[in-house]
Amino acid sequence: MLAVNNRHVTMHSLTEASELNVQLSHLNLRGLVWGAASAEPIIALHGWLDNSASFFGLAPLLSRYQVIAPDLVGHGLSDHRPQGVPYYVWDNVADILALVDHLKIDRFHLLGHSMGAGISSLLAAIAPERVLSVTLLDGLVPVTTPASQGPQQMAMSLRQRQRIAERPLRYYATFQQAVLVRSKSHYPVSLKAAEALVSRALSETDKGWRWHTDPYLFAPSVLRLTEDQVAEFLSQIDCSVLLCLAEKGIATPQIYPLAQRVRNITIKTMAGGHHSI
Repeated sequence: MLAVNNRHVTMHSLTEASELNVQLSHLNLRGLVWGAASAEPIIALHGWLDNSASFFGLAPLLSRYQVIAPDLVGHGLSDHRPQGVPYYVWDNVADILALVDHLKIDRFHLLGHSMGAGISSLLAAIAPERVLSVTLLDGLVPVTTPASQGPQQMAMSLRQRQRIAERPLRYYATFQQAVLVRSKSHYPVSLKAAEALVSRALSETDKGWRWHTDPYLFAPSVLRLTEDQVAEFLSQIDCSVLLCLAEKGIATPQIYPLAQRVRNITIKTMAGGHHSI
């Protein structure tokens, strides 16, 4: 049984994981690690509002590798960005490079789900000499905004940030109540998956259980890359890329022409939804 701040997850695959706890120069990254340190490494990057427990079902199947799954900043048990600092997807790229440097990992595979897929694509583009392969699960690039909509995007983001600052915290009477809420969210997951995710995202206080995920993650980005910009990133990826899209996932028609900018890509459509391919 894995205990995280008085929260217990009974899934056998999580008991096989060890805790990642790395103090970088600018923040602390936590996460989960499966497999032997001597094995070839996979850096597994989760989606928005999820955490490293996203991989509790998949990681044990990759027994030939060491799967290193950090909680991205603001998620899980990792630090938040400093108060008032926006969350930009490219800052995650810097965080992951700092992590692999700290762990003295020269070359690695990337496995990314949703937002983690977009981070993986950017990272593979800017450090092609370090990335052995990329597997993307129901995602390809970060969300884009046309250049013409930049001013509106910034204005909307700043308004939302102010609303978040004024929003009261929500508390749950029990851990299982929060699990049920997570399982029925916009992208539903099984109760087992919800329990794994919530185990790293909830804290018990004298007022009840509350999310410790940074609420500012809900604010839209102040700035986003444009479609032309992400296309240029994709064109710089040298390694093989496997893009797995769910039949009931979040893929848009935009993904397919963008995917063709990757020189060595295989696209597979698989049964399931955004969290269950």
